[in-house]
Amino acid sequence: MISVAIDGPAGAGKSTISRIAADKLGFVYVDTGALYRAIGWYVRSLHRDPADAGQVGQSLNGLEIALRYTAAGQRVLVNGTDVSDAIRTPEVSMAASAVSAIPAVRDFLLELQRSMARKQNVIMDGRDIGTVVLPGATLKIFLTASPEDRARRRYEELRQKGQQVAYADVLADLKQRDYQDSHRAVAPLQPAADSVLVDTTGNTLEQSVELLVSTICKKLQIGERSVNEA
Repeated sequence: MISVAIDGPAGAGKSTISRIAADKLGFVYVDTGALYRAIGWYVRSLHRDPADAGQVGQSLNGLEIALRYTAAGQRVLVNGTDVSDAIRTPEVSMAASAVSAIPAVRDFLLELQRSMARKQNVIMDGRDIGTVVLPGATLKIFLTASPEDRARRRYEELRQKGQQVAYADVLADLKQRDYQDSHRAVAPLQPAADSVLVDTTGNTLEQSVELLVSTICKKLQIGERSVNEA
């Protein structure tokens, strides 16, 4: 199986870019960030503190998270309930960052993520895929963009969803998320030593997808057609 591990900071467009690239290459796309968001959402739904390891640990008991692939894309289920849309708010984003720093949460999700890569060709994105989850990945990529560019994209995405937010607040939240992710004690955000840097600053979505696909094809010496036919 071919596994492409894509890491990078919040708002880099990893989910959208990786999903489209996976479709072009005929790979299965695995959004690991959605798994952490699901736990953050669930802990908040229980009115518990996402930063409290004890409370979060208790929340994991009996918790079942699953990814379902449909014609509309990946759906996230928490104990059988589809929370795919509910986990995409700024509040859940911060909760996801908090729970991701807790070792019990990372252990809870580790085997689920690895089992997906053993069964099919995958593009898996997150913040420690190449360093922790899939250290033996066929290809590791660190996908990034400037903080201002990432904040602008996130701001436009939230506005399109009808959420009333200010760009300055989105930028401040993103910088705080970057700090939390890069300074956590467990699996901090950092490029794998053997990763390839892909910077999409200033790119359109189409340009970013093309850059990622071309990088994957070049590094693995494959073509879109040959992958889909394999």
